[in-house]
Amino acid sequence: MSLRDQQPGVASFTVENIGGITSTNVDVEPGVTVLVGENATNRTSFLQAIMAGMGSDQASLKADVDQGRVEMTLGGEDYERTLETAGEAVQYDGDGYLDDPTVAELFAFLHEANEARLAVSRGADLHELIMRPIDVEEIKEEIERLREEKGSINDKLATIESRKRDLPELEERRDTIEAEIESKREELAELEETIDESSNDIEESQRVKAEFEDALEELRSVRSELETVRRDIETQQESISSLRSERSERETELSELPAPESDDTELAEKIETLRNRRQSLNGEISDLQSLISYNQERLEEGDYELLGDVEDDTRAQNGNVTDQLLEDANEEVVCWTCGSRVQRDQIEETVTSLEDLREQKVQTLNDVNDELDEYETRRREIERTRQRRDEIERELEEIETEIERRQERISTLKDSREELTEEIERLETTVDEFEDADFEEILTLHREANQLEFDIDRLESTLEDVTDEIAEIESMIEEGEELRERRERLGEQLTDARTRIEQIEKEAVEAFNDHMDAILDILEYENLDRIWIDRTTESVRQGRETVDRTVFELHVVRTTDNDVAYDDTIDHLSESERKVTGLVFALAGYLVHDLHEDVPFMLLDSLEAIDAERIARLIDYFAEYAEYLVVALLPEDAQAVDDDYRRLTSI
Repeated sequence: MSLRDQQPGVASFTVENIGGITSTNVDVEPGVTVLVGENATNRTSFLQAIMAGMGSDQASLKADVDQGRVEMTLGGEDYERTLETAGEAVQYDGDGYLDDPTVAELFAFLHEANEARLAVSRGADLHELIMRPIDVEEIKEEIERLREEKGSINDKLATIESRKRDLPELEERRDTIEAEIESKREELAELEETIDESSNDIEESQRVKAEFEDALEELRSVRSELETVRRDIETQQESISSLRSERSERETELSELPAPESDDTELAEKIETLRNRRQSLNGEISDLQSLISYNQERLEEGDYELLGDVEDDTRAQNGNVTDQLLEDANEEVVCWTCGSRVQRDQIEETVTSLEDLREQKVQTLNDVNDELDEYETRRREIERTRQRRDEIERELEEIETEIERRQERISTLKDSREELTEEIERLETTVDEFEDADFEEILTLHREANQLEFDIDRLESTLEDVTDEIAEIESMIEEGEELRERRERLGEQLTDARTRIEQIEKEAVEAFNDHMDAILDILEYENLDRIWIDRTTESVRQGRETVDRTVFELHVVRTTDNDVAYDDTIDHLSESERKVTGLVFALAGYLVHDLHEDVPFMLLDSLEAIDAERIARLIDYFAEYAEYLVVALLPEDAQAVDDDYRRLTSI
């Protein structure tokens, strides 16, 4: 169920010692909320508090305290986050609204230092940003799992089709056996009628007849047992042949597997080193981002002017200390990190250098991730090969054991066959003796009847086997229909998994282009016809290989006064146009990753580079996609915003 279906209602915040806020309680209603105020009025600080309540670790503590907290009530649930200094860093604790705020930090919390928002003006890798939340390795593993399952189903269906071709012959054989059984039963009935008519009342005849029938019955029984033993021997021999064939296949597969790694310690050490490097880089990037955000916030809110309060509190004790720190507030400030007096633009240049350093760290992190993926893939391949080798060796041992067991069984059966053959010879001699007596005619009839009964029993046994085989094939055919349906579903899932990344890429490009066209129409920038993304591929080095990867190329189209269109570059866009383009790119990511369903808040800050009328139109446009849209504006920019939107002027 989407957030809009849940109707979470008013979101309440209790904030202590976040940014520049000492303590405040604020309610945010669904829809648009405009935070109106000059710089240093805690607008950005309250946006940080919302981010903290949602689960982000990008909020900062008030400069003069060691602890802070945010309580948020949303949709009848309470969430609390605490912040506490831990050495040079800030430690976060408690449960926020989101289990993982990473995607929201990229595409929903659009403060001044937001990475997606700045990506356009910095020429960053737009494709990497959009695809960063996607676990590509998990998709690849899903594809492999689906492919293996589909292959297994194909093997089963091939077996079923092969057995299905045997069905007409088996049905014909069943009909033939049934007809033969019926014919022999009729013949037996006639023979028994003849025997009854030929019987005499002589007592001796009856005795001899009974003995003869007993001998014939025993002979029939032993012959039946011998036939069973022979069939069992044939079955065991066929099984051994099949097992030997299977053993040969496994031995061939085993010989084709790569030689086992004698020691993968070095590979494990490389992976561990790269993981440590990645963790270190993530920490460095996070620290840099916190430092950049902190300094930008101080620059934006003019926090250095708070030194005037320090002057009032310390003048009585230290004379004119602040006179030595602040001589000209318009040109020089006291650096809040080192305490020295510097030009404001020096701090701004330092912040820019930190941003460049962060970009370098991000690129290094991407390279480390690529190399780590390569080594981890190699280790998984080695492990799969090792597991398959162990599995084959285990199967070979089982096959060898089974062959030996069946050979022992054949030996036992052959001994039984020899004993039964000798017993049959003995019984046949006994029957022959009866035939030499004076009852040759009646004995011949009984012998023929006995043979018919034996034949009928054998045919019925064969019929039972054929019928069972037919039933088995028919059951397999029924299962085949289910397997085909399953294979079709797997095919759809495979197609979906294989095209999922491409689909996200296409949706991102389409979303950006559509919203960019719509917003340019709304904002009416002079001679700016179109800004759009083209999805292309390029060849790059990845580890030791050259691979093709997708890139998003940003294009700008302008027109001259004579209405002639020409291609331009992002560098020639005005600051306002770049800001708008960055916001639209973030909106595309917001929609592609379905944040409108899971993240109730979208935050907008630092829109001063855009004129007031265009800001108002942007807010109207963005309001369609977020449950709560919270925007920080200067008073002069807020005047153009729709009067129906709620305004907060005091935090």
